[in-house]
Amino acid sequence: MSTTATTPRDPARAAPAERHDAFPAHVSGVPPHCDASPRGHRAAAPQGPAEDAAGAAPIRRVGIVGGGRMGAGIAEVCARAGLDTVVCEVDAGAALAARERVAMSLERAVQRGKLDRISAEDALAGLVFAGSLDELADRQLVVEAVTENTAIKTETFAALDKIVEDPAAILATNTSSLPVMRLGMATGRADRVVGLHFFNPVPVLPLVEVVSSLHTSRETVGAVEAFARDVLGRTVVHSTDRAGFVVNALLVPYLLSAIRMTESGFATATDVDTGMELGCAHPMGPLRLADLIGLDTVAAIAESLYDEFKEPLYAPPPLLSRMVQAGLLGRKSGRGFHTYDQGR
Repeated sequence: MSTTATTPRDPARAAPAERHDAFPAHVSGVPPHCDASPRGHRAAAPQGPAEDAAGAAPIRRVGIVGGGRMGAGIAEVCARAGLDTVVCEVDAGAALAARERVAMSLERAVQRGKLDRISAEDALAGLVFAGSLDELADRQLVVEAVTENTAIKTETFAALDKIVEDPAAILATNTSSLPVMRLGMATGRADRVVGLHFFNPVPVLPLVEVVSSLHTSRETVGAVEAFARDVLGRTVVHSTDRAGFVVNALLVPYLLSAIRMTESGFATATDVDTGMELGCAHPMGPLRLADLIGLDTVAAIAESLYDEFKEPLYAPPPLLSRMVQAGLLGRKSGRGFHTYDQGR
């Protein structure tokens, strides 16, 4: 899944451990229309204008594939916008865990005065958590948010292409770095495949990267930009289909440089982070940020960048690779370049 490389506004509380969901062509385990909300049924689609300015039906029915940190965050912002939102997970336990992620995030928003209680309850009640990709058949937009693995994402897109019935429906990926073109070519509708890259934590950070491949149509780009901007209230930046897009192509080499400095013994992780926080006014040092993103995700993005450009600054440092192999993935595992209280 695409957990995402960016600087969070409020990192004080550790997010739940990230799940990397691998979806086969058909996923079962939760009965059809399985709903982990207390009301036990799918909320009716909100009423909106019959058509948008271009004459196409506005996007009101959204599907999210994957309920990990990023998928749950995307689902939350869609539900808070009043959209009919279905989250597809691998089984009943994963569906309940995804619902709990959203519930916890909504509760934090209420406690911090960012959202009123009734709106939070309505948002949670408007979400459906399903265990089969078949539940996404009627969606107008499906956002894939599974693990940052080309084979798994490609398989997911091939399955969605067969399941999503409307030929005008848009299939979007939340990948941090993988080629959108490759995912589009796994479908028979490459012109309707686009990158829609949110940033972690999704309910807090306002940016979305819209990434178009050589096949993505102007209509598709316009539709997802309008959706992100006008419906979800996001700020949109555009990128062509290159590894890392805009933000990660600039951010990840900085994180890797900090890892190399620590690996070489020039400075401790604490001193590197303190230096950038107090010397450059960064809200979070690079190694704490890498821990928050997930060191496995940082390594995956670095590998994708290096595969495409073959530039040494993109190559994962040996220390990063060893830490991933050891399961020291950062906040989600309790230990990375720093240690974390998993109970928080």
